[in-house]
Amino acid sequence: MKYILTIDAGTTSARALLYDKEKEQIVRIEKEPFRQYFPKPAWVEHDAEEIWEKVKQCLFRVTNDVDAKEIIGIGITNQRETTVAWDKKTTKPLYNAIVWQCRRTSRYCEKLKKSPKSLTIQNKTGLIPDAYFSATKMKWFIDNVKEVRKALVDNRLCFGTIESFLVYKLTNGKSFVTDITNASRTMIFNIQTCEWDEDLLKLFSIPPKALPRVVSNDEIVGTTNLLGEEIKIAGLIGDQQSSLFGQGCFDKGMAKNTYGTGCFMLVNTGKDRIKSRKGLLTTIAYKLKNKVHYALEGSVFNAGSVVDWAINNLGIAKNPEELTELATDLKNNEGVYLVPAFTGLGTPYWDMDARGLICGMTRGTDKRHIARAVLESMAYSVYDVLKNASREGKLKIKELHIDGGASKNEFLMQFQANILRVTLKEFNHESTCLGAVFMTGLATGVYKNLDEIRKLLVERKRYIPGLSLIEIKPLLRGWKRAVKKSLKK
Repeated sequence: MKYILTIDAGTTSARALLYDKEKEQIVRIEKEPFRQYFPKPAWVEHDAEEIWEKVKQCLFRVTNDVDAKEIIGIGITNQRETTVAWDKKTTKPLYNAIVWQCRRTSRYCEKLKKSPKSLTIQNKTGLIPDAYFSATKMKWFIDNVKEVRKALVDNRLCFGTIESFLVYKLTNGKSFVTDITNASRTMIFNIQTCEWDEDLLKLFSIPPKALPRVVSNDEIVGTTNLLGEEIKIAGLIGDQQSSLFGQGCFDKGMAKNTYGTGCFMLVNTGKDRIKSRKGLLTTIAYKLKNKVHYALEGSVFNAGSVVDWAINNLGIAKNPEELTELATDLKNNEGVYLVPAFTGLGTPYWDMDARGLICGMTRGTDKRHIARAVLESMAYSVYDVLKNASREGKLKIKELHIDGGASKNEFLMQFQANILRVTLKEFNHESTCLGAVFMTGLATGVYKNLDEIRKLLVERKRYIPGLSLIEIKPLLRGWKRAVKKSLKK
């Protein structure tokens, strides 16, 4: 047996990756995009059944000439918080999945923020009331979808995040589970007791019988015969925690940032649950050998999605490469800033009503300025997160591990290193998937411990800061002024 399969159920596409443990590398990737639904302004949905079909297509193609007997196990990493309601008997979704980006429950969350329950939620879950998380999505399903209410009455309702739904499908309903990292993003999971919280379930009117069993990240959760042989399913882990693990951030104070649809920074805090005073979230990094490790997280809702917007909505470039060429045709941004608050602002502002804007334009502004502002907006957003994370719990962040699509952009990464004034290190663009690979390997005995995994991580590139503090300060002042204009609070 020589292969580990990984499913990467992202926000815009489903992928399957084949990892060869003898070569210690990913040898094949298959990808299928799926449709995004925007039924109302700031609403975002996916068809979970379509995601399942795309996952199957990718699995069949990536293993086309592979003997299923050679596959050790299947791991899953996924877009977190996105919530599915499905029928226990038919396994069919009862409504479109509500995506993590969706803001339909923002008004309800604003009321929660002003109530005493807000502190209770933060103390128990490490999160703040926000439409980003799963609990209010589940409540919305129950309050607004007749099919969901009927399934609840008939004891046929299942709630879960994407990995939970996929495992249910892969096992033909035999395994109804969710991993601890995805559970920790629901706003109803107590990260101290590591159980669904009874008080929070009552608050959101969510029935416990509709929720999956919570498992460790290195746990074998079932088997599937989809590929013709019984294959173990293990290594379930949310995408951002998987990236942290895949980049070898096993020690306290180590940090990573993923540049994907959004930007997500996680800082390993070890066994310490650090309550943030700077707008970060306390979350579970992973549970390994029955030991829970925690993290601080900062979330930027729009990053790579802003590049897509500039290309597909504005049409200022044909592709990301052309966008970068436009941006680098200027020596600096000439005072033009873009705040990517298309679905509100996350860390450290948490303003669901903030909206995107471009400011600082003059008669001489052209598409080059917009292109540069688009790319720089990612770096400034990450700066806001790291600056606040470094002040929590006396964490000294001296380097940042990077991955995700936009981390391939050398201009952006050098600019990021410049304004952060820390070294950026790149190990593997596919570290999110590698996290699930490593977890599956630990669960199935391929790897004995973390030291074996550390030896597999090879630094490929680094970016060293190249600007002085005097040069950086005016850039950051311009960014802060722009953000202030976008905030509704």
